[in-house]
Amino acid sequence: MAQLATANEGGAVVKTASSSGRKPFRITTLMSVIGTLPLILTAVGVFVICIIYSFVLSFTNSRIFPAFGPENFVGTDQYSRLWATGRWLVSVNNLWFFGLLSIVANMTAGYLLAVFMDQRIKAEDWFRSIFLYPFAMSLVITGLVWRWILDPNYGIQATVRGLGFTDFTFAPLVNASTAIYGLVVAGIWNGVGVTMAIMLAGLRGVDAEIWKAAKIDGIPTWRTYLFIVLPMMRGAILTAFILQCVGVVRVFDLVVAMTQGGPGIATQMPAVFVIQHITDRSNVGLGMAAATMMLLPVVILLGVQAFAQWRANKAKGY
Repeated sequence: MAQLATANEGGAVVKTASSSGRKPFRITTLMSVIGTLPLILTAVGVFVICIIYSFVLSFTNSRIFPAFGPENFVGTDQYSRLWATGRWLVSVNNLWFFGLLSIVANMTAGYLLAVFMDQRIKAEDWFRSIFLYPFAMSLVITGLVWRWILDPNYGIQATVRGLGFTDFTFAPLVNASTAIYGLVVAGIWNGVGVTMAIMLAGLRGVDAEIWKAAKIDGIPTWRTYLFIVLPMMRGAILTAFILQCVGVVRVFDLVVAMTQGGPGIATQMPAVFVIQHITDRSNVGLGMAAATMMLLPVVILLGVQAFAQWRANKAKGY
């Protein structure tokens, strides 16, 4: 492409800009596109197409996955049937209870641990690795470990009784009224580490001048963390909150490993309901309707995050 040129007083020619203003095409750009193409195709094929197909199936009375596309459309009958099913209503109630307790505990404990780590303690890397280790473990392994810990024949109850306290009783997973609390404890143990890491990143991103100004004004450290720094961490808090919510909505491995949804249906969760109806009960239409209802809060949360990011960028003039 032709270049525009100007002459200065000494006669030298200076190149200014290309006539079209476009940057030359680089081979690295092509290689980048080629390198990410498999990921793009996988995301579109596995996620987008499968989500759309599942949504379509929720409007049918399919018992199994149709070989050549869904048949027998029944409109919103499956959704009406879903919300009239007692097992589904119990699942939703359990999810709300489990989610409320685990998210509040994870966010609170995660922030407190982040404040502790922010004190520039010795062996910080070791502590950070210890706190993050549960999150790196499979939820199946986490569930099995906590199932053994809470098992009356092998866990805490058996250990305490072995010390001579023969009347001690602690078996939450075998009681329908307390089994959900065992899931909450395991969920907190698994998720508090990643919340701490996100919160710690938010704390480390606070301008040092804020801390200096607070010290000059004589504000106690705990008030600085609670009333000054915490409101400035909206991005980190929102990210941690959305990750926790998504994890709660799709909780499945933990339930299967610890309780199988029991005793009875005391710890039944929507993800367990979906898998059971697609596989064991051969009711794909109802299972896909339940899966669509599970997807709805995730979409809303992602929309809230996108809107908050757009507002933040607009405030910064981007």
